[in-house]
Parts: sequence; structure tokens; C-alpha cells
Amino acid sequence: MKAIQILFLIVLIIPFAEIYLLLQVGSFLGAFPTIILVVFTAVLGSWLLKQQGFATFRRFQENLAQGQIPAYEIIEGPIILLGGVLLLTPGFITDILGLACLITPLRKKIAQYIIESRIIQSTSAFQATQKADNNVLEGEFKKDD
Repeated sequence: MKAIQILFLIVLIIPFAEIYLLLQVGSFLGAFPTIILVVFTAVLGSWLLKQQGFATFRRFQENLAQGQIPAYEIIEGPIILLGGVLLLTPGFITDILGLACLITPLRKKIAQYIIESRIIQSTSAFQATQKADNNVLEGEFKKDD
């Protein structure tokens, strides 16, 4: 399957799963406690988004001040944003996914996976380019007037 088809299926299936789970939890806990729980996760998501976002931005600035590339922070920023959006979306499945994006150790694992998979792809593409261009001489030139 293509990535767009998988994304379409996810967008189609998640709302039905969320509604089913909300109805199941609502029938077990009752309507009012379920609504309170959904609102609580949204408030918790807002608080975690603010806390983790500021901490990541601070680390980003510290790395730049020390002359280091803030690779993890560049990747963690969108993950934090996605986690906040998922926690603000009503439903328990999106809340679990959003919480996973906002918990620091899990987020670092996700960022590490993204960075390593991109580095491997970039390195292999670079090596393939070098192997294909073995008849190229590198050098510098200077134009004399």
C-alpha cells in the first residue's frame, strides 16, 4: 500500500475507534465521568505541551549558543506539537498517542529513530553518488585576468 492510502485508512478508522471506545467507557463509568476524563486529558495535554515545548526550546537555544547542531530538538519540536494536538483531540486513543509524544524518554526514542533512519538513507545515497562518479576529478580553479 502507498503511504497516502495508509494515511487515508488511519484517518477513516481512528474516529470510529474513538467513538466506540468513548461509548464503551461511557457505559462503564457513566456519561459525566467520561466527559470529565476527556476534558482532564485536554487540560493535561495543554500543560504538558507548554512544559515540554519550553524545555525543548531552551535546549535548542543552549545547543546553538554552544555551537552544536540541535538535531534532536529540531525533530522533537514537531513531535511535541503532534502530541499536543493529539491530546487536545477528544478520544482515548489519540490521548494515548499524544501522551507517548509528550513523555520525554518515549519522545527521545522516536526522535532517535527518525534521525537514524534519515542518516542511514542520506549516507547510502551519498555513497551511491560517490560510486557512480568515480571518473570525476575534484579540485579548485582560479581565473586569471
